Amino acid sequence: MSAPMADVEKDHHRDGTALNGTRGYDLHHDVHDEDTALRRLRTAGSLSISPELFEKIYLSPKNQVSNNIRSTFGNPTPLALSGFLLSLTPLSNILMGWQGSGGLGAATIGTYFFFGGLLMILGSLLEFVLGNTFPFVVFGSFGAFWLTFGATLTPYYNASIAYLPDDPAASAADPVFQSSFAFFQVYMGVLCFIYLIISVRTNIVFFLIFLLLVPAFGCLAGFFFTHGTLPVLLVAAGALTFVICLLGWYLFFVQLLAAVDFPLNLPVGDLSRLVKGASERKTQ
Repeated sequence: MSAPMADVEKDHHRDGTALNGTRGYDLHHDVHDEDTALRRLRTAGSLSISPELFEKIYLSPKNQVSNNIRSTFGNPTPLALSGFLLSLTPLSNILMGWQGSGGLGAATIGTYFFFGGLLMILGSLLEFVLGNTFPFVVFGSFGAFWLTFGATLTPYYNASIAYLPDDPAASAADPVFQSSFAFFQVYMGVLCFIYLIISVRTNIVFFLIFLLLVPAFGCLAGFFFTHGTLPVLLVAAGALTFVICLLGWYLFFVQLLAAVDFPLNLPVGDLSRLVKGASERKTQ
């Protein structure tokens, strides 16, 4: 005859004695009121991780949600990062003209739609479900950026063709189109500057990504405002985004290591302890 099964709680035996020899709380057999039982069940079902680990996994300072949904669903952050990296890394190489490439990455337009757009939007929605506001907004806005960028390069949407004169021999690089498209790069830089300020409460790697994105969009805006007469700006944008991708690949690697509880623990430079939140300052 097999021994009776132990209770599901890890801090007590069948007789209510805790593992350290003291009297423990037995949720199944002790007498308790309804409120106490509910509180014990919620505590037993919750997953407690440190603020540093939470920030590393979700790229957001640790926050509170009204349920235990984070222990039910997987972490969508690496999915969104993969979409970002598989779009930006080849584009950065193309902007620098490696191996004779060019054309603003029109050859890889599919990645902008199905990696950058699809995966980042999907990751954004899942971050929303988990209650992680900052990564939800960041991934959603960059997913929209990739969809916009891809649509601009797609002839079907008539973005650049609408600026061409009737002359079929006219260049597709119309100065009016380029100046108009430059404003999109300008305000993406403004958006990244706001993200840069917010990321001060996350980690150094995430902060550096936005720190480099701001001048990268500035270089792209300058290239279009000068109607392509300064190709060095395009190369500079490619170099900056390539460094961003190196940081992103490192962050992606760190997140997947944490996802499988790998024994290798790589640092990301947690900043959440250095810049305390408003609610934390009030409690001090």
